[in-house]
Amino acid sequence: MKTNFANLTAQLAMQHRDREALVNIERNRRFTHGELHRFTNKVVNMMRERLGLRRGDKWLCILENDSLSLLHAWTALKGEAAACWTNFRDSIDEHRWQIDFLQPKVVFIENALIDAYYGMLRERGITVVCMDPPAEPREGLFGFDALLEGVPDSDPGIENDTTADVMIYRFTGGTTGKSKCAQYTTDNWLANRDAFYSGSELWLDAGTRYMHMAPISHGSGLGLLPTLFRGGCTVTQNVPDLKLWCRHVEAHGVTVAMMVPTLLYRLLDLPEAAKHDLSSLRTCFYGAAPMSPNKLRLLQQRFGNIFVQAYGATECLQRVAVLTKTDHATVSDERLGSAGRVTAQAEVVVMDEAGKPVSSGTIGEIWLRSRAVIPGYYNNPEGTASEFENGFWKSGDLGYVDEEGFLFIVDRKKDMIITGGFNVYAIEVEAALSSHPAVALSAVVGVPDEQWGEIVHAEVMLKEGAEVSVETLIEHVKTTIGRFKAPKSIVFVTDIPVSVVGKVQRRQVREKYWAGHTRRVA
Repeated sequence: MKTNFANLTAQLAMQHRDREALVNIERNRRFTHGELHRFTNKVVNMMRERLGLRRGDKWLCILENDSLSLLHAWTALKGEAAACWTNFRDSIDEHRWQIDFLQPKVVFIENALIDAYYGMLRERGITVVCMDPPAEPREGLFGFDALLEGVPDSDPGIENDTTADVMIYRFTGGTTGKSKCAQYTTDNWLANRDAFYSGSELWLDAGTRYMHMAPISHGSGLGLLPTLFRGGCTVTQNVPDLKLWCRHVEAHGVTVAMMVPTLLYRLLDLPEAAKHDLSSLRTCFYGAAPMSPNKLRLLQQRFGNIFVQAYGATECLQRVAVLTKTDHATVSDERLGSAGRVTAQAEVVVMDEAGKPVSSGTIGEIWLRSRAVIPGYYNNPEGTASEFENGFWKSGDLGYVDEEGFLFIVDRKKDMIITGGFNVYAIEVEAALSSHPAVALSAVVGVPDEQWGEIVHAEVMLKEGAEVSVETLIEHVKTTIGRFKAPKSIVFVTDIPVSVVGKVQRRQVREKYWAGHTRRVA
């Protein structure tokens, strides 16, 4: 089926014309629904007319929330070239690899990155667009606002096939040591929108003011289209600062937010949470890791029964299990530790090693199938073939569904660590550690942590005669692959378990840290 996405937002603009649709806090920038529709039309027209972006081309963003909000799904789905959103806080080496892999024609960056990134981008023949006026003219560097001058805000008139045309790319961590690139169609994003509206509880309406402090390039961004199509308002904050978050909730009358459990734990003890009026909050989504039942009860006492847990994935762009507000008020502590009740908007099947469904309560691998499941990984046929089958995505999470439909995650088939809401793959961290001249071998695992759920931990064998400090190795990993992927703890060991073919046996390493726990994930 084909659709002109601009027609859909035009209809929204007529219905909610003067209601506020987008607020960028740091830049004090505001758009009504009517203004946002016309502005995003103008951006798409500018991309075609002045940047020459046509079907088959790609453009990539390395942007903070307020700038990225201008180029998010409500813009990307109107165009014909495909967008890619990256994590602004990744290292330049990671961004360089992503750029070489995807080969975008244009890169949109923050002005603070121009000096570090300009040479690398121009060497590759890439047009560079900075989001504020550049301090000095450079060949191939353009200011975003200047490019928009004189461009019409009329309907771009672009039709895309909702299930066949890839419109958006996002990178996810890769078990081979480098990212996989998920590719999305328009229908993947509309499936996510529709999933927000299904179920017994209404979370979004025309009065919604949904604030995003987490990167909208990642999971937080899934709330943008559902809020838009309800006539609500998206509010963006760039800085991951809880004190500012409290101030902004009060100042902007925020009604909906998304937080990872670690931030909610900190909120309990933060003086600003008592200093500022947070009573406008009606719904707080959390995910990436289950909440500690004890701390969840404290949060409910402090902020009310406003919490909703959701389970989904980069490869399945919707909530497939949800712990509703009603569930939070009624279920046992055991079920508060679940990933939620399986929804009716996706098939969630637990499979054995042979790919056969298991009975209720039996542990197996969780497979997901719905309109929101991506068509595969870009330029990665091997990864696509191994992880997708008959429309299902094999999540790599091991768990079970109980007799009332609650999904429990008990372990991971993949060597992935979820720390503070970020996915970190063990082999990527091991590769960064091994690039240090003093390291002979390493094993990276997730270990339980009260604040972060689990943290990245490494056991490291040094080369004979070599010396290096823990602090030096951690800083080396931060520089190589980014701060959030670096180990929070390292111990030096004289032996690391390996298989007969020399493969590190991470599960053996993990066992000693998770002994006494009923499950092997936080």
